[in-house]
Amino acid sequence: MEYTEVEQKFRLLSPVEDLKATLTERGAKAGQSSRQVDTYFNAPHKDFLEGEVISEWLRIREEEGNASLNFKRWYPLEAKIKTHCDEYESRISDADAVRHTLQSLDFTKLTVVDKTREEWHLDGIAVAFDTVAGLGNFVEFEFKGHADSVEQATAAITTFIASLDIELGERINAGYPHMTLGLHPAI
Repeated sequence: MEYTEVEQKFRLLSPVEDLKATLTERGAKAGQSSRQVDTYFNAPHKDFLEGEVISEWLRIREEEGNASLNFKRWYPLEAKIKTHCDEYESRISDADAVRHTLQSLDFTKLTVVDKTREEWHLDGIAVAFDTVAGLGNFVEFEFKGHADSVEQATAAITTFIASLDIELGERINAGYPHMTLGLHPAI
């Protein structure tokens, strides 16, 4: 499932320390906290915002002196609730040059998502604690193990979450750019 991302996101209702304590008890490894600034662009040849359901994003991420260019296409394309996405990401050495290149090609900036992320790992699942400027606190569970299908990866995440025995809050079936643009009621 190379280039396929399967994740579930929740608004965090329980104190973050409760979930971190549960993960620690189970042997999870905590990563360093980092600031991620994601700038999202719309394409001149295809309006990513057109239609009832947004299924594609192009972004530049800047994080701790590093940068990457990322494109995601969410599936099912016309469904409001997405199950997975194709994800293509590559490091870039000069975010400003890529930003100017995109703008020169008539790509337009849609929104900026500024967040602090702390990522933990356990049992083939990445657990990301996100504090998003203007939106609040969230937790994402992303499958990082080996699976033969999206369904198998989704089942692994669902089983993992259930095993935590903690109240997570509302499941969010949209990305942070949806929320910053006011395209999802989770704000």
